[in-house]
Amino acid sequence: MSDSEKRRARAVADLAEGLVLASVEIAASTKRVFRALSSEEVIHWWVRPGVFDTRKWNGDLRVGGRWSASGVAMGNPYSLEGEFTAVEAPRRLAHTWRSVGSPEAPTAVSYRLDGVEGGTRITLHHTGFSVPEICMNTAIGWETSFHRLAQVLGSEPR
Repeated sequence: MSDSEKRRARAVADLAEGLVLASVEIAASTKRVFRALSSEEVIHWWVRPGVFDTRKWNGDLRVGGRWSASGVAMGNPYSLEGEFTAVEAPRRLAHTWRSVGSPEAPTAVSYRLDGVEGGTRITLHHTGFSVPEICMNTAIGWETSFHRLAQVLGSEPR
């Protein structure tokens, strides 16, 4: 397997279990990647062009702190919100996730950051999906967003 294949963003959805597993290797330190995952920098990489465009993000980065994001999804405005459930900089971050006003239970997102040769590997688990189509679309979105995150951070001077 080539180096570029190892670093490529990948995501899979287990529709029966309602979970997404995604990973990517990024040419940046764990500290730098953690900051990109847990700050307003989200608006620069959390995208799926033409489908999901994050325009605002804010958060109180502490266990129990709230976060929110909004933007445009398929031509319609969206708003997401959640609560941080684990903040262990720069190795682990976890939070709940739900559409504002949704009657559905929130899903749960966790990121594990591991130092690897030349950068950081992110491993994401996103669990709690009850609708298979949403689970599949979310997997596609994470793969696209992680690809963009790798581009953004990989192009920065080291």
